[in-house]
Amino acid sequence: MINTEKIEKIVKDWTEDKDIFFVALSIGSVNTIKVLLDKPEGITIDECALISRMIEDKLNRDEEDYELQVSSPGLNMPFRVIEQYYKNRGNEIEVITQNGLKNKGILNKVTDKGIELGIKAQIKEGKKKKVIDKNISLDFNQIKSAKTVIAFK
Repeated sequence: MINTEKIEKIVKDWTEDKDIFFVALSIGSVNTIKVLLDKPEGITIDECALISRMIEDKLNRDEEDYELQVSSPGLNMPFRVIEQYYKNRGNEIEVITQNGLKNKGILNKVTDKGIELGIKAQIKEGKKKKVIDKNISLDFNQIKSAKTVIAFK
């Protein structure tokens, strides 16, 4: 079986002094290795190919055969690392909290403890409802999942 820790260390060591960040690694039952990487302005195909070659240089196919896929996380994939929050500052995201509440809004702020989300909230003014802009703060431990909202204009 291919060693997950070994591959993760190879990737993290290589990305350490670069603006590319490690998102996730999975190894399937038939030795399909999937490495997800990203960077603030988005990772390119050429960068994924370069990283793929670098990983292959460190592994030995004679010991164990494998399939290697290096890519960016998909747009609809939930965030897995804090760098994805930083990358999406100023963008609309959808957050589902641990208690099941869903909030959509602009990711205004990211700290090492959590985020600030700018949302539209409805309030009652007499018999009418009014929409206001409101900021909510969420600690990372309150967030079950978060992902980018894809908008077609």
